Amino acid sequence: MLRPLDPKFPIERQIAIAASPVVLVNVFTLDKADEEIFLSAWQNDAAFMKRQPGFISTQLHRGRSATARRISIMRSGIDRRLRASVHPSGVQGGPLVLPASAVASPHLFQKVAVPESASPSRRELFGA
Repeated sequence: MLRPLDPKFPIERQIAIAASPVVLVNVFTLDKADEEIFLSAWQNDAAFMKRQPGFISTQLHRGRSATARRISIMRSGIDRRLRASVHPSGVQGGPLVLPASAVASPHLFQKVAVPESASPSRRELFGA
């Protein structure tokens, strides 16, 4: 099931706009019982995306509460390739097959501030 993060601007409209680089954030909600199936599906999708031109990185994050909320963050340097790969039901050529309980809320973002060189050092973040 797909539920837009911003109902006024669903992923289909976002993908149609050319912009690079982009960050695809996908918030997933699922039943805890489906976690292993979900993780396997996400790993298969990530392996497919890693082979796409312009791919930079992807990571899955788990919420710290007892919920089964997950956030996938993928960075891509070539937006047009991402647009060709992403489809509302998953990825063309390697569809993301999610468990029935899963709800996906994808949204594209672009960096607007904090250039790479201005990132805090490890010492500034952790005092080490």
